[in-house]
Amino acid sequence: MTKAQAVLVAVMIALSVSFGFQKFDSLSDPSSSHLIKSKVDSTARPQWASLYDSLGLKKQGLSEAAFYYAWYGFQKMNLANPILAIADFSQSSRNKRLYVIDLIKRKVLLNTYVAHGKNSGQEFAEHFSNDNSSFQSSLGFYKTLGTYNGKHGLSLRLEGLEKGINDRALERAIVMHGADYVSESFIKSTGRLGRSLGCPAVSILDSKKLISMLCNGAGLFIYSADQKYVKASPLLSGLPLNELDQTLGDPFLYTSSK
Repeated sequence: MTKAQAVLVAVMIALSVSFGFQKFDSLSDPSSSHLIKSKVDSTARPQWASLYDSLGLKKQGLSEAAFYYAWYGFQKMNLANPILAIADFSQSSRNKRLYVIDLIKRKVLLNTYVAHGKNSGQEFAEHFSNDNSSFQSSLGFYKTLGTYNGKHGLSLRLEGLEKGINDRALERAIVMHGADYVSESFIKSTGRLGRSLGCPAVSILDSKKLISMLCNGAGLFIYSADQKYVKASPLLSGLPLNELDQTLGDPFLYTSSK
């Protein structure tokens, strides 16, 4: 090897080493880390979506939109009890459309039937109201309060947290209670679940267990594919819809007034 060739080889080695260190430094430099993070985050599933996947909620029939809205609103509610119940009224009442989820243990505690108000619809809930004597369900977020024994036995009081949407829940006596018309036998005989006067009624068999899980400060979210509700909801204000990878479908009629 000539002296010139040796010098050329040495220069090439030096450049290679220098380039390698520069590349390594750029990856280690905190000022450039946001570039790497941005690239990873653009392809990663959001936290709520990862939880939705890990709990197998799609297979159990829960709308992705329902879970996304419930997750977002629950963060704003700042409740002490980390249990979240979601009533997915976009589904047929023939389905087990109530999901009770422990967000700390990341576990579905119960998936069962829940009724809607008799004036909200037949098999499907399509109309919603906050009005007294409407006998319709009210959408949105609720905080669970204490229990009492009434004409339906053990019942759970619900506080509607969204003004003009469900804030008359206590006034209307909208509570969670057991009812004999919430059963598979009723579905078999009528083709749908029985209906309440607006309460999210559950089966007598499940009522005590459900109320025990949810009482004193848990959250309940009643969902339908209703874009008017989404726009009016204080707790969904600022919701980044670009994270949702599905359409909400045609909005249903929503009637609510103070």
